[in-house]
Amino acid sequence: MGQVTMMCATIKASMRPHYLVFTDLDGCLLDSQTYSFDAARPALERLQANQIPIVLVSSKTRAEIEPLRQRLNHQGPFIVENGGAIFVPLGTFGFPLDRARRRAAYHVIELGTPYAMLRDVLKQIEEAVGTPLIGFGDLSLDEIIELTGLSPEAARLATLREYDEPYLVQGPATIATEVCRQIVARGLQWTKGGRFFHLTGLTDKGQAALTLLHYYKRQWRLDGPANDVETVGIGDSLNDLPLLLAVDHPVLVQKPDGSYDCDIHVPQLIRAQGIGPVGWNQAVLDLLKLAA
Repeated sequence: MGQVTMMCATIKASMRPHYLVFTDLDGCLLDSQTYSFDAARPALERLQANQIPIVLVSSKTRAEIEPLRQRLNHQGPFIVENGGAIFVPLGTFGFPLDRARRRAAYHVIELGTPYAMLRDVLKQIEEAVGTPLIGFGDLSLDEIIELTGLSPEAARLATLREYDEPYLVQGPATIATEVCRQIVARGLQWTKGGRFFHLTGLTDKGQAALTLLHYYKRQWRLDGPANDVETVGIGDSLNDLPLLLAVDHPVLVQKPDGSYDCDIHVPQLIRAQGIGPVGWNQAVLDLLKLAA
């Protein structure tokens, strides 16, 4: 009888789906003012104990994310600059990755448009609309620090952009709308984060997440039609919408004023009770209880 019970328990465990968590950083896993993730530590530790991979998905640059990975003891892949590229640490997957190239300690899958081209397009649009558009590349280090609250070193790392140009629009909302129209007319995309609009190529966080999901399924030998991977996506702003649409369990955390981004409408959206990492922590712990 004991052997039967043990066998049933083994079969039940083997039938449990794998879980994969994709998360935004600023204003989400990280506090929007202090950039601390202390409030999310209990959930982070629980994910690590359950060997559930966490993929960092951000508008931040590679240079910004690397020190954060050290603080988080993060070993997995990460997505930079709103889906511009996927950085996969060597040895993560036991097979070659399509379209990847070796770069230092990573295989890099580049999906985005080169930064220099985005800068050129932004200047073209500035001339077309007749209103100054302040790109990240136009700002001094002191101005970036003032706008973002970043430390001098973190602000310097934020300038090392490769696939995404944050920008500010001066003037009424109609100007911002026209800028967005001009971007789309040129075959590119725009989105909005917590502080800036972003000019990008035809990439987003959702596309990059689905690319990584394909590789995780292959690694876990789950390439069949059955969906044996449950994906969680956590964000707080409009630039997270493609990610939230791409996952099984979309989670939206509260902004610093306690509100939710009114532009995000996703089926079965989970509205976390808590601002930034507080809501992040509670939502993940609640999902883990359901998965147990």
